[in-house]
Amino acid sequence: MHLSPAHHAHPQAPGDEQFALAAELLALLGDRTRLTLLHALTGGEADVTTLTEMCGAARPAVSQHLARLRLAGLVTTRKEGRRVIYALRDGHLRRLVDEALNVADHRLSDRPVHD
Repeated sequence: MHLSPAHHAHPQAPGDEQFALAAELLALLGDRTRLTLLHALTGGEADVTTLTEMCGAARPAVSQHLARLRLAGLVTTRKEGRRVIYALRDGHLRRLVDEALNVADHRLSDRPVHD
């Protein structure tokens, strides 16, 4: 497995608090629907209707996943009339989602082909 070079590696050895928070973040990313929603938001802001169409899940489930992501501080919201618009909190999360998908691409391309 090949990962991209760490251009912005953590400057010092992480402590217990960093490991705990990183584990929580990775657990949130471990859900397919949440990962799909975060990936959709790498393209820019979107409302619940748009995100529901993009990820193919039921609207109530999408709303619940977005609420978890918002409470975890991974996405931000703003009101536009009656619509709530979601966005990624920062570029670090965008890079993390992209890197997770890059690892998946590499793993899939490394699989032996069965006839």
